[in-house]
Amino acid sequence: MLRDYISLAIKNLSKKRLRTYLTMIGIFIGIAAVVALIGLGEGLKTAITSQFGFLGTDVLSVQAASVGFSGPPGAGAPNPLSDELAEKIEEINNVDMAFNRYLASATIEFREKQKIEFVISLVTGENRRDFERMLNLKMQEGRMLTDQDDKGILLGDNYHKGATYGATFDRPIHAGDKVLINGKQFNVIGIIEKKGSFIFDDAIWMNDDVMINEGIRKDDGTIDTLGIRVKDASRIEQTQKDIEELLRKERDVDEGEEDFTVQTAQKALESLKSALFAVQLFVTIIALISLVVGGIGIMNTMYTAVLERTREIGIMKSIGAKNSTIFTLFAIESGFLGLVGGIIGIILGLTLAYGLAFIGSFALGSDLIQANVSMELILGALAFSFTLGTVFGLLPAIRASKLHPVDALRRVK
Repeated sequence: MLRDYISLAIKNLSKKRLRTYLTMIGIFIGIAAVVALIGLGEGLKTAITSQFGFLGTDVLSVQAASVGFSGPPGAGAPNPLSDELAEKIEEINNVDMAFNRYLASATIEFREKQKIEFVISLVTGENRRDFERMLNLKMQEGRMLTDQDDKGILLGDNYHKGATYGATFDRPIHAGDKVLINGKQFNVIGIIEKKGSFIFDDAIWMNDDVMINEGIRKDDGTIDTLGIRVKDASRIEQTQKDIEELLRKERDVDEGEEDFTVQTAQKALESLKSALFAVQLFVTIIALISLVVGGIGIMNTMYTAVLERTREIGIMKSIGAKNSTIFTLFAIESGFLGLVGGIIGIILGLTLAYGLAFIGSFALGSDLIQANVSMELILGALAFSFTLGTVFGLLPAIRASKLHPVDALRRVK
């Protein structure tokens, strides 16, 4: 019986193909927008999560408030952090260790090609291995730096890719190669394993004393950021408050007027996710408006179909068709409109999501822009479009089912 209903619904819709296609426009545009926007949003969320995934839940970072974006984190701050803060922070209960960090921008040159990238300092001395473990640094080629590597550097994974997706240079750089940093020659000691962070995978790693001695970072008694590891991750929020209290005292600022930030990787990630969700919600609401317009179009089309087929309905009822039969037939037709519109919209949405992600990644040279369309999203969009079509076809279906056969047969088509 259901197969007969579907067959008859398809036959009826095929008679008015142009009107059927025009009716579905609002549906598939709305579904395409929902699938594409949510897919790109989920992809971006996954990429952002990966930027923090290598940091544990026991890590805190401190940096001075900067004026706008003027380079690496902490750069351009009117009141930078003092290099004496690490020792004072280590005295706080639950702080295991604190590391001074230098960040700078530098020009790296390889085979006559140049690029400006971040230089990140590596801790020297007895705490070097602890720092490497805190950041979970592992080598895919070569070895780690030692305190004696005064002309040695480590490079992120993107330098090792060559002329491939996300590469920093056209040709891969290997351990043992030589590069120029701000015009000075350095030896590539090792290549760090992929971290999934565009900052770390594109970074140049160098001993902190080498950064100062080679003039890449000024020795002015300040640092760009502090890396802190706590003993008990379950008490990290209280430790964060204790550090903030110490910094307010050291920098002579009142609560609410801080010129610094103390953040956990998880808190930063949650803030970014919240902002991303707000953007996703806004654009999804706009897309849903298109779906509602498409639903109204289905209702209008079905009302027109009832008027055009009044005589047909009268004949069906006169030979024994029940009200429920007429209702089911028109409900299936409207649901079918929504379903087909949803299928077209999903195909278009997938094309847009992955196409725009590819174009964006190719243009920016980064895998930060990506699409992630789950099967749950596809099935949900399909179910929603079918439900929407069915719901907006209920009133016309009810009207068709309640037509009196004698009155219907008197109508002239």
